[in-house]
Amino acid sequence: MTTRITALGYYQPPRILTNDELSTIVDTDDRWIRSRVGIQQRHLAGDETVADMATAAAAKAVSASALTADEIDLVVVATCTSVDRVPNVASRVARGLGMNGPAVFDLSTACSGFSYGLATADHAIRAGAARNALVIGAEKLSDFIDWQDRSTCILFGDGAGAAVLTRAPDGTPDGIGPVVWGGVPELGDAVRIEGRDPRIQQDGQSVFHWTQTALAPLALRACEQAGVRPSELAAFVPHQANLRIIEGLARALGATGAVIARDIVTSGNTSAASTPIALAKLVERGEVEQGQPVLLFGFGGGLTYAGQVIRCP
Repeated sequence: MTTRITALGYYQPPRILTNDELSTIVDTDDRWIRSRVGIQQRHLAGDETVADMATAAAAKAVSASALTADEIDLVVVATCTSVDRVPNVASRVARGLGMNGPAVFDLSTACSGFSYGLATADHAIRAGAARNALVIGAEKLSDFIDWQDRSTCILFGDGAGAAVLTRAPDGTPDGIGPVVWGGVPELGDAVRIEGRDPRIQQDGQSVFHWTQTALAPLALRACEQAGVRPSELAAFVPHQANLRIIEGLARALGATGAVIARDIVTSGNTSAASTPIALAKLVERGEVEQGQPVLLFGFGGGLTYAGQVIRCP
């Protein structure tokens, strides 16, 4: 039995915060931000909740698929910024789309969350526990930003991205490759949102050093498990954490002919939403053709990582 992604969708709030506007709030400027992380602007939610954004992205993905909402029997939402504990975001998405009794759960691995959710849904379909799944990464990081901390407030944005997964017909190529996932518990506090009045905090140097030394071999392993050489990738869609990290990782991986997602420039870091938003935009712009191999690779808060090669929907 094989699984494939059949459709994508994304949502970003209309409010855009540019670097120049941000410089009126905190001691920073456009040149400083671009030189360090590559970001020019980010989208910020107003009254929209994590569930609102997740539902909007999911509705677009379902509409673009050959399925109706009633045919979805599993909803997985990756988020670390939902304010509410119960009900979970997946339940609210299912209600918002009028679904008929799907399994619903959230997972929290921060920036690697979408790839974790994709793997979990893929495994459920292969095991026969679901036939059609909806996987969403959705974050409202603006709820947890300290706007006086220029080391973090320049980084983050809000939004959601979604994918519809389905069981592929017998004999068709596998659309989702084996996942390579794991964590580094000893560095778990390097990025954190904790306490009763939480704000995003991070040890940026520890995270950056980890990305420079650990990620390329893990991304390469995801390619190897899928039987795809990095030079054969049509696109590389890593977590949109920092433009320097993205471009350095692409070079270290050897993805020389691949389109490299650089949505960080206009969206900022949207944690679990970053990979599906960036992927959906590449497909929307026609930069990757249907069936071509694409490496997704999430990493960050926790510290956690997860990646897999998919076939472009």
